[in-house]
Amino acid sequence: MWDENVVSAAVLGALRAYRLSEADARDVCQEAWLELFRAPGSLRDEAKLRAWLTTTARRRALRMITRNRRETPPPPPGPEPTPEAEVVRAERDRALWAAVDRLPDVHRRLMWLLAHRPELSYAQLADELGISPASVGRLRRRCLDRLRRALEKSGWA
Repeated sequence: MWDENVVSAAVLGALRAYRLSEADARDVCQEAWLELFRAPGSLRDEAKLRAWLTTTARRRALRMITRNRRETPPPPPGPEPTPEAEVVRAERDRALWAAVDRLPDVHRRLMWLLAHRPELSYAQLADELGISPASVGRLRRRCLDRLRRALEKSGWA
């Protein structure tokens, strides 16, 4: 017969490559043994027990890793903004849009589209602005540079 401790130790050694926690590795090893006992006919040659359990455990480890990736909870929400932070944010937004209002018409329209319709591709932006798609990147860069300089001049770094 087999020495379950020796075989389990070999299976656990093979699972180290999957970087599972010790508890998860032991669970996977135990599940492999359970699978063997639930379907005893799946192991045709007792001499290959170690290989069968290792392969079964590796497959289960991959399933566990995949499942854990899908089930990763979203990060917890950040702390509620303080009233002071809300005032600063509102003032910053007001200063930003005041600076946008002072830009040339095509820059103003581009900024509005970028802020309110971020899903638009460069081709769609070009259509909206009546320019060639190749010009959108350069226009965006010039617009953002101009806006940055205006905000810095107003004291917003």
